[in-house]
Amino acid sequence: MQWFVILKKEILENWRNFKWVWVPIVFIIFAVMDPLTTYYLPKIMDAVGGVPEGSIIDIPMPGAVEAMMMSFGELSLLGVLITVVIAMGVISGEMKSGVYELIMSKPVKYSNYITAKFASVVLLILLSLILALITGWYYVLILFGDIAFTALLTSIAFYGCYFLLIIGIVLMVNTWVQSPGVVAFLSIIFIIALNALTSIYGHIFTWSPALLSDYIQVYLASGELVSEIWYSALVALLFTYLCLQFAILTLKNRAV
Repeated sequence: MQWFVILKKEILENWRNFKWVWVPIVFIIFAVMDPLTTYYLPKIMDAVGGVPEGSIIDIPMPGAVEAMMMSFGELSLLGVLITVVIAMGVISGEMKSGVYELIMSKPVKYSNYITAKFASVVLLILLSLILALITGWYYVLILFGDIAFTALLTSIAFYGCYFLLIIGIVLMVNTWVQSPGVVAFLSIIFIIALNALTSIYGHIFTWSPALLSDYIQVYLASGELVSEIWYSALVALLFTYLCLQFAILTLKNRAV
């Protein structure tokens, strides 16, 4: 009951801040931006002029999979950034304002406090992610070609594991400092480090969560789930769990 009370409070607060409205809209814009721009770019250039007379605009049109991965790519960058911004003050902001001390005086279990906060952000981000990728898939279906809807849903399930890890990292950092800005900065450093190490040592860290989007592209192109995608998803879930446990431990140590 305590856990659900905290979760309800967070969901209601997100509704009052209109996050349930603007976050899905922003994610949808990110998801459709590149496919639409790519498809209509020749027509836009032709309409605005500025092209020498007699010249032919010949921009290679990507296939359905490549167009769909544009949506995934934008969300991997801008979607992650929005996720960090949303979650950066979930705990640190309450610590800074003194609300945290009032809540924990009830008393509230640290595990309930952390996991309820985590669940509220996950609900918001995963809903936005699902709506965005389904919208992107719809435009890809119309403009570029067919991708099975079941394949899309499977891809979203694996892709969501990466965002769970992102949220876990941000919540863990939330328990370290009381400044949301510093939380965002440190979280982005962690995420950049993860992607940089994966980029450099990808042949070694084949189970890195940062490779999930690459494995999703292989799946959409071939229709087969490579074994690495399962391991990458499990590693993402494992590290998410460890981040939450570390956050709980940090709060307990603060109270000592």
